[in-house]
Parts: sequence; C-alpha cells; structure tokens
Amino acid sequence: MNSPLVYVFIALGGAFGASLRYFLSQQALIWFGKSFPFGTLIVNIIGSLLIGFLYTLIAQGQLQIIPWRTFIGIGFLGALTTFSTFSMDTLLLMQQGDWLKAVLNILFNVLICLLAVWLGSKLASVKI
Repeated sequence: MNSPLVYVFIALGGAFGASLRYFLSQQALIWFGKSFPFGTLIVNIIGSLLIGFLYTLIAQGQLQIIPWRTFIGIGFLGALTTFSTFSMDTLLLMQQGDWLKAVLNILFNVLICLLAVWLGSKLASVKI
C-alpha cells in the first residue's frame, strides 16, 4: 500500500521517535554524565526491545502491518534508532540458521560504520 496515509503514519511516528531520542539522550547526560554514550546505548536497547516485540506481534497476526509497522516500526523506531532494525535483521538471520550472514551482518555494520564515522570525521576536518 503506497497511499499518502502511509507517509503520514511514518512522519508522525518519526516525530515521536526523534523527540523521545532527544529526551532520553538529555536525561542520560543528567543521570550518567558524558563519560560513556549512555544515551545512544539506551535508545538502541529500547529500540531493539520494541522492534522485537512489534515484529513478533505482527508475525503472530496480533497486529496489522499498516498502520503499526509503518507508524512504530518505520517511523517511531526508525527515528529513535536504526540499531533496532539491524538487531532484528540479525536475529532473523540467526533464526533462519544463516549464522554466517548473521556474523557478517554484525561485523559489516559495526566495523564498516565505525570506519565510515572515522572517515567522515577526517573528511570534515580537511581544510580547503
């Protein structure tokens, strides 16, 4: 279904997810300080928990894909954290018995993304 309503669900979910991410990140700074990125860790854990819960309910037929997957899965959790999607993808590969792809997914996402962050930082530091 590619109706305009789908995009409304995604946009609304995204607004809530981004707002919650900011709130939790700020609270983590107050609670724990700046010594470790607890805000990111908190939203990644919450997002992973919620996406696992949501997709299980959808797979069991307890929730419809539209609006729940679009509003919560794509919009809300997509804005809260994409780590939840990565975690769900990896779990699905494991459940399918495709351990090599699961391990490669972990390695590629962590290592390549760390490399990309480092590269982006270096590129932004280049004086032109």
